[in-house]
Amino acid sequence: MPLEAVEARRLYRQVADQLRSLIDSGEYAVGSRLPTERELAEQLKVSRPTVREALIALEVEGRLRIRVGSGIYVIEPAAVAAPATASVIEGPFELLRAREFLESAIAEQAARVATKDDLARIDASLLAMENVEHPGEASMVHDRAFHVAIAGSLGNAVLVRVVGELFDQRLNPYFAQLAHYFENPGTWRTALDEHRAVRDAIAAHDPDAAREAMRNHLARSQARFAQNFGAETAAGSSSARGRTARSPATPAKPERAPKKQAKKQAKEQAKSGSVRRR
Repeated sequence: MPLEAVEARRLYRQVADQLRSLIDSGEYAVGSRLPTERELAEQLKVSRPTVREALIALEVEGRLRIRVGSGIYVIEPAAVAAPATASVIEGPFELLRAREFLESAIAEQAARVATKDDLARIDASLLAMENVEHPGEASMVHDRAFHVAIAGSLGNAVLVRVVGELFDQRLNPYFAQLAHYFENPGTWRTALDEHRAVRDAIAAHDPDAAREAMRNHLARSQARFAQNFGAETAAGSSSARGRTARSPATPAKPERAPKKQAKKQAKEQAKSGSVRRR
């Protein structure tokens, strides 16, 4: 029997494969709602970002529909998807963590060596970002130019290429689908402010501040993409409403009980006091 190449499957792909198998077996029927991200993470003993990457992968495949504020639903696939090629796609959070590690170190060194020309290129990208609509293709071009300009200040073509290639992974379907939910003009303005903090630290030639500013920017990018879809909040609110509807008089009972007990205690104290007086 010929040997087959051993592939180290990414964790989110393993989660996606498990969920897909449960859907195919009928455990989760078409139209049914999956457990929340938190519940899936607890059951699978993985992080919530890993679960989110798996859910996004299945949504891109056409197996799930994520409805913000409602939940994650199984849908009838239009055609049988072929997830094999997806095994080579990095997950969005995996990419952002790699960028956080690499670009923080690059920003730190940039603060030591950046010249006036380097700062001029960084400033030009920031100016372009201020005057572009987001989300859109143009905004991504200028965002990329900012990160590449910082890498370029180190004078290392390999780092420029690596930073550019990592950024370009935003164009993969999983990253694009995740961004569809959470990127808007408000998040763009926030990211722009974070970019300015990086630029100012580099201009001040403060390596520690530059490293921390870039780390903060990319960590917050992960946090923005990890925001709750809203289903758990909605479920919690409906549960609270259900409890209120089922037992509207419940809060009053413990309030009356102490009053009766207090009156009883008062009578006993009065009786014992009169006995003592006699």
